Amino acid sequence: MRAACIDIGSNTTRLLVADCAGRELTEIHQERAFTRIGQGLAVSGTISEAKIREVVTVVAGQLAAARDHGAGTIRAVATAAIRRAANGQALVDSIAAGTGLTVEVLSGEHEARLAFRGAAMTLARAPVGRLGVIDVGGGSSELVVGLAPDQIGWWASVELGSGALTELCLASDPPRPQELAAARSEIAGALGGLEPPRPDRAVAVGGSATSLCRLAGPTLDPEALERSLALLTSEPAAAVAESYQIDPQRARLLPAGLLILEAMAGLLGAALTVGQGGIREGVLLEAAGA
Repeated sequence: MRAACIDIGSNTTRLLVADCAGRELTEIHQERAFTRIGQGLAVSGTISEAKIREVVTVVAGQLAAARDHGAGTIRAVATAAIRRAANGQALVDSIAAGTGLTVEVLSGEHEARLAFRGAAMTLARAPVGRLGVIDVGGGSSELVVGLAPDQIGWWASVELGSGALTELCLASDPPRPQELAAARSEIAGALGGLEPPRPDRAVAVGGSATSLCRLAGPTLDPEALERSLALLTSEPAAAVAESYQIDPQRARLLPAGLLILEAMAGLLGAALTVGQGGIREGVLLEAAGA
């Protein structure tokens, strides 16, 4: 079965087309647009009309690409920014009117479950024991511990992501020490009271983790994160983007994403490896009944 997922996130709108055979996914096509739906949402509480039109255009293009690549089943999901915005339904309705596509707005729990399934089932080897999965998004971050492939034992979704934290605390490029301290304080408040069980292995998924892999390699242990943060706070985002072939918009959000990953990894008490799958893979595996 060839299927596609359009994932409308707080930072990006992404398309994945893949062949699904049981629990196996074979990627056919991916694309991404930085739509930044969550930008300014904390102040206004709504998505602007211009942004809604932009996202409808992007989704229409990705829908056409999915069909061009032979996808018979196409699912669209939306995450934190859309469920938080006072007019999130207006975006969903505009996409339906403009493309005929029905968008499912995921709850925090469903988002966490999909991220866990997508991460667990795309690992090279099935994990032994408890698996921890961290998915840092633009408007929210999910932390899940369970048994592969889909037995969730504990989960949390916090309303703090790389886009939201950048807007709130990290105005300078590169961020200043006092801004980093403010960001860490904000993260500590968001994660306060969370006591996840300790996993035997931990995986990080999402745009922040994938981009950090270019700077630090596939293992995000405390030393690798410290080196990466030193780099991200010594050069402007444009320079980092050019040196490591990262999208400039992602590079600008990367210090915030790193700080959230660092704090969540501390809660798990485990070094992170960068995973290959996440929400989109979880959606396709769910659609395939895997």
